[in-house]
Amino acid sequence: MAEIQEKADSGKGGKKRAKKMSVHLDMTPMVDLAFLLLTFFMLTTTFSKPQTMEINMPVEPDNPEEQIALKASNALTIILGEDDEVYYYFGLAADGPDVLEADYSANGIRKVLVSPQVKSNDKMTVMIKPMETSRYKNVVDMLDELKITDTRKFALVEYSDADAELLAQQNIGQ
Repeated sequence: MAEIQEKADSGKGGKKRAKKMSVHLDMTPMVDLAFLLLTFFMLTTTFSKPQTMEINMPVEPDNPEEQIALKASNALTIILGEDDEVYYYFGLAADGPDVLEADYSANGIRKVLVSPQVKSNDKMTVMIKPMETSRYKNVVDMLDELKITDTRKFALVEYSDADAELLAQQNIGQ
C-alpha cells in the first residue's frame, strides 16, 4: 500500500548528505472503498414516494333525468376567486344566500368546514367552483383543506352565471 523510496545521493564534493526519502501512497484501495460505500447507500436507501390523494370520479348517468337534485340544505358552495380570495355560501345560488368571505388559514375556510352546520349533516356536499381568474394552487389548497377536515362528499363544479350574478348583487369580487 504505502512504500518508502530512498533516493541515493551522490554526495557532491565529498560531503555526505542525508538520504532523501519520498513516500508513495497508493490511493486505489481508498477509491474502491468510497465507491463500495456509495453503491451500498444508493442500493439500500428508500426514496420518498409521491403523496397523492385518491379521487373517485363519478360515472356519467345513462339517463340525466334520473339524477336526484341537490337540496339547498345539503349544499355548501365555495368559490375560489383571484388573488387567493375564498367566498362561500350555504344553499343554492338561485335562492340568493348571503355570500361570506374567508381565507385559507385555520380560522378561515377550515373553521367553516369543521363547523357543526357542516359536520352534523351527513348529506352535506361541498361544491368547489373556481373562477377563470383563480390559480391552480387555490384548487389544490382547497382539496388539501377538504382532506384535512375529512370532508367526504365534494365536487369540482364549473363556475356558473348564477354564481357571478350572486357575487355581483352583493358587490363581492368586483
